[in-house]
Parts: sequence; C-alpha cells; structure tokens
Amino acid sequence: MAKDAKKVTMDELLAEAGDSLKQVSTGDTITGEVLSVKKHEILIDLGPRGVGLVPRREASFARNLEIGAEVTASIVDAEMENGYVLLSLRKAVKDKGWDEILAKLEAGEIVEVAPFDANRGGLLVEYEGIRGFLPVSQLSAEHYPRVGSADKDEILQRLNSLVGKNIKVRILDANKKDNKLIFSEKEAVKDGLAARFAELAVGDTVKGVVTGVVDFGVFVNVDGIEGLIHISEISWERVNNPSDYVKIGETVEAKIIAIDKERLSLSMKQLVEDPWLSEVSELKKGSKVEGTVTRITPFGAFVQISPAVEALVHVSELGDSNETDPEKIFTLNERKAFKVLGVDKEGRKISLTVAK
Repeated sequence: MAKDAKKVTMDELLAEAGDSLKQVSTGDTITGEVLSVKKHEILIDLGPRGVGLVPRREASFARNLEIGAEVTASIVDAEMENGYVLLSLRKAVKDKGWDEILAKLEAGEIVEVAPFDANRGGLLVEYEGIRGFLPVSQLSAEHYPRVGSADKDEILQRLNSLVGKNIKVRILDANKKDNKLIFSEKEAVKDGLAARFAELAVGDTVKGVVTGVVDFGVFVNVDGIEGLIHISEISWERVNNPSDYVKIGETVEAKIIAIDKERLSLSMKQLVEDPWLSEVSELKKGSKVEGTVTRITPFGAFVQISPAVEALVHVSELGDSNETDPEKIFTLNERKAFKVLGVDKEGRKISLTVAK
C-alpha cells in the first residue's frame, strides 16, 4: 500500500510561496510579463498577484514592448474595482533612468541625445525617460548659434534646426530630488579638441565653415574648434560690415595668429599681400597727391588717396586760412590736392597738408 501523501498545511504553502504572496502597496516596484499591448491599455501578468494594467496615457513608455517581455512597473493602485493592479511604467522607467544617469555622470561617459524641442536658452532633450536641458552655452563650436545679440529669432531658428538630430553629450549635472538634468556638448568634444589644438600652431593656414557673422567679426568652425576672425583681420581695406565679405555656411581660409585654450584667433587678410605697402611705395615727403575726403573730425580730415591708403590732414595743416574748423574747410566726398608731409610704414600712417 502506498504511503499516505504528506499533508501540507496552508502555513507551509504560504512559507513556500515566500515573497510572491506578500501584500503589495502603492509605490512598490513590481516585475511582470507582458500579456497584451493595445492602444488603450497594456496588461501585465503579475503571477500570484494577479494582472496589472498600464493605462493608455503611458503608451509612449511601452511603444517598444512585446508580448512575453519582462517589465518593471510601479504600483499606483494595489486593487482596482475591476480586480486589476493599476501600474505605472513612467515612474519605474524614471527611477531606473535616474540610476543610469547618475552612474554615467560619475563615470563621465559620453551619451547621445536627440532634442525634441528648443527655446532661445537651449535644447530640450529626453534621456532614459528623464527630461533634461542642453543650454546654448554648452553647445560645441559646430552647433553654437553665433549671431548678433539682437537676432533672437535667428538664434531660435538655428536651434530648431538641431531638433531631432543626434548630438553626443556628457551629463554636466544631475539631481533626482530637484528633477534637474543638464547636458554639455562642449564636455563631450573637449578631449578630441585638446588633441586637435596640439596639432595647430600660430602661422598655420586652416579652412573652416562660417558659423556666425556679428558686428565685431566672423566665427568659424575649424574641425570642431571655434575660431574668430576679428573685423580688423577680414580685409586690408576698411570693413564696416563683415556680412559684406562672408556668409554663414561658407568655407573660408585663414591664418592662425593666436591660440588660447578655447579659441583660435584667425586672419583672412594676412593670407594676401598688403596692398597698402605697394601703394605707398612711390610716396615720399613732398609728393603731390589727390584724394577724396572720407571723414571729418574735430582734429582733422581723413583722405582716401588710393584704394588701400587713407591719410590724415591734421587740423594744424589746413592751409593759409585762419579757419581751424575742419568742417568749414572740407566737404565729405570732395576731391582736393594735397602734399605728403610724412610716410610711416611701420605705423601705417600717412600725414598730409593742404597743397598751396
């Protein structure tokens, strides 16, 4: 006769089930298997704890889920009227996301984000289910919207052009309690930039893409390094508006005239011969010249005597007249005869007197 089956008490069954039958509460994290994915709901098999329901409003957190996949969720309501356990994937995703983010911040890892929106302050991004911010000041030379401070619409337009594009960044600051997450593209590229800086030297000729044109000069992206061509280094002639010489997106060639930790100082004009030197080569003290009055100031008048050469008639050299007000002696754009008083090639100065 077979031995009687061993009797199992309810206490033993509960003990054997262990944690699987422990009461769950709002805020607990639970793991289950996806039963179905529909537009209006996702059902999760929670084993002995029943079936969990993820509402439609969180569908975006489950768009890649497949039936049979294991998921972790947070309990919003342990027992709904229909018997389901109301779950939130959002909170569980965020909790897991913060863990990932803090680990990557500590490790200094480079990650990739795709901005979903922009404002004048920077780009809005989402990473590991957490929304964060990539400030304008933390964009690399390639993406920084270098435009005039008054061109706010253009700044926003150029930032909007980055929405949806993958950008490599480092996490600059992360605080779960304050829900603060800041990214930096500058930090992600700085290691590579250090190596590129080491390869460059003053006097080198480089090519770059114009990223911004402002009143005081031109910003250029030189293989990820930002360069500035000051307005005085654009051309040998007087430059009033840098946008007359270059356009955003144009590739230009320039000479490196200085290097600091973050930027190159560049010159376009130093790649071509200085026309001033050739145009003054024939001038000497006593030479007779003709010129056009271009500016009148309290201390004298400036005269254009050739395309690249502007000279000064000091107030003390206005001629035999007792009149000492340059505005009463000269008229803008009038052409007059002058005599050269001196040529200072090192100082690039020509002084004139009114011809008698």
